[in-house]
Amino acid sequence: MGIGTVKMEDIARLAGVSKAAVSLALSGKPGISEGTRERILQLASEHGYAHKSKAAVSAQGPRTLTFLAAANAGIVLEDYYQQPFFRELIHFIEERCRARGYSLIYSSMEPEPSAGELRALAEEKRSEGVILLGTNLNRSQVAFIAGELPLPLVVLDTCFDTLPLPFVEINNVMGAYQAGSHLCAAGHRTVGYIESNVRIHNFDERRRGFELALLERGMELAGDGIFSVAPTILSSQESLKSQLAAYLDAGNSLPEAFFCECDYIAISAIKTLNELGYRVPEDVSVVGFDNISEARIVSPELTTVHVEKERMAHLAVELLIESIESAPGAKAKIKVDTRLVERHSSRSPVRS
Repeated sequence: MGIGTVKMEDIARLAGVSKAAVSLALSGKPGISEGTRERILQLASEHGYAHKSKAAVSAQGPRTLTFLAAANAGIVLEDYYQQPFFRELIHFIEERCRARGYSLIYSSMEPEPSAGELRALAEEKRSEGVILLGTNLNRSQVAFIAGELPLPLVVLDTCFDTLPLPFVEINNVMGAYQAGSHLCAAGHRTVGYIESNVRIHNFDERRRGFELALLERGMELAGDGIFSVAPTILSSQESLKSQLAAYLDAGNSLPEAFFCECDYIAISAIKTLNELGYRVPEDVSVVGFDNISEARIVSPELTTVHVEKERMAHLAVELLIESIESAPGAKAKIKVDTRLVERHSSRSPVRS
């Protein structure tokens, strides 16, 4: 057993205890006798097992994790921490970090930072691990960051199945499927789709789930019934007005309902439709996705897909701490299921 190759399992076998007991001893946590703790620590020292114990880290200062975002790129704005979805997500991450004895620090970067910048970030922040906000990052960007950042890492709010990294994401297909099923069950025969003009993994998955719900009921999205708007504007949008005008001028009737790829788009659509003289939900139903806090303030209150942001935050923190405090194991990719929240922006259509 050479120096530097010793694992926690090896120490457990030598001490005649479980791996969990070794973890408790090395992390300075209660749950084992002092005699067992001393024997484990002695064996770890003799065999060169390197582990940052809680006491050792505390002597250096508070334990910290980093929340890293590629800000001012695509859907993640420079003040992303004020965007409703990310604001709620960060709140729950901070809450979980505190409960686990860690502080959370924040860092922003360009979507394609240099290797030197990533190494400097890890050194400057003196963090033990990173939760990378992957919302607006593509596969190659995530792979590069993970490869160059010399810290344990968990990617949050996206997923690329072929990367050997831990991910925590929304079950986007399920959520949009729930939205589509709701509109079909309400009796809507013509359904429009308002998508983001900035494309990310989450939105592509939502399109797939929504189309699946329609397909199972013998319906489909017509190409001319798909509208594209900015995803980060809460006010009405002139571009949507012009697209709807062109659609109606071509002899089409207004769809009985719209599914929007996120709540920002849904709220903007409601305001745009109101300015055009359409009432929601009397003339047209609107359904969003995310269940941000503003969904309950807008009038009418928004029917939307609820994302378990607290659950996602807790899972990301726990996965990261596990990779910091335990021997590396198999990576996990976790999808967190959604549920539809029915409010007042959708209802069955009234036909004459």
